[in-house]
Amino acid sequence: MHDALHYSQALRIGDRVEISGQGGWNDDLVIPESIEEEIEQAFKNVERTLATAGAGWPHVVHVNSYHVGGFPPVINETMARLYRHYMPDRAPIWTQLGIEALGLPAMRIEIRVTAIVA
Repeated sequence: MHDALHYSQALRIGDRVEISGQGGWNDDLVIPESIEEEIEQAFKNVERTLATAGAGWPHVVHVNSYHVGGFPPVINETMARLYRHYMPDRAPIWTQLGIEALGLPAMRIEIRVTAIVA
């Protein structure tokens, strides 16, 4: 994305890591049909992006999630399940926003995090 759109996926500033929003796409930018699978893939993409800056889910302190299509129960159920999986010892600060559209037409979720590597 750096070459195509001139932005960074992750930036480390001292002990703080900021990442750009990660959707539930695979390496070919294909979005799963299932919203649960899309959210699961977004969490994996966050993990991979954090790793490029020397961080991981255990370092995450704040999450912004952006959602297209409202908030049926499966959204919060899936998000909570994945928080418990990736951060079993604590819960992050979480801001959840409903929006009209994301960067790819098929996207229904994008996750952006801040991590502190101490």
